[in-house]
Amino acid sequence: MSTPPRPRMTGIGRVLVIVYAIMALAATGRSFVQIVQRFDEAPLAYTLSAVSAVVYIVATLALVFAGRRGWYLVAWVAIVFELVGVLVVGTLSLAVPELFAHDSVWSWFGRGYVFVPLVLPFLGLWWLVTHRPAASVPVTAAAEARS
Repeated sequence: MSTPPRPRMTGIGRVLVIVYAIMALAATGRSFVQIVQRFDEAPLAYTLSAVSAVVYIVATLALVFAGRRGWYLVAWVAIVFELVGVLVVGTLSLAVPELFAHDSVWSWFGRGYVFVPLVLPFLGLWWLVTHRPAASVPVTAAAEARS
């Protein structure tokens, strides 16, 4: 008899999804206000805020549904994109600060969000590695393994 799959959204997994959802809301709100009120002042920074909002929304949904077909891969892509974005934008904001006259979610490695954008993708990747979806084993193969 096979063991039932362990639930994905318990404990730290649930906290991780909640933090991603909060970041999605915060980045969406920030980018909306920035784009509506002052887009002409810093189009690059404000566009990057909107991109980060989309990434956080996709990552949140992908983590929630990561046990379903295809969503696990979407979670990987979104979180790796997030990590690369934070590292590239954070590095550029230090090296070429005139590109980011106004802060974006990922500028200065997420300083405006207490560096949560820098830490979050590492936690997300750790979660994905430690909570891979169970591979489906055909019934006949499982029966043969027991005999």
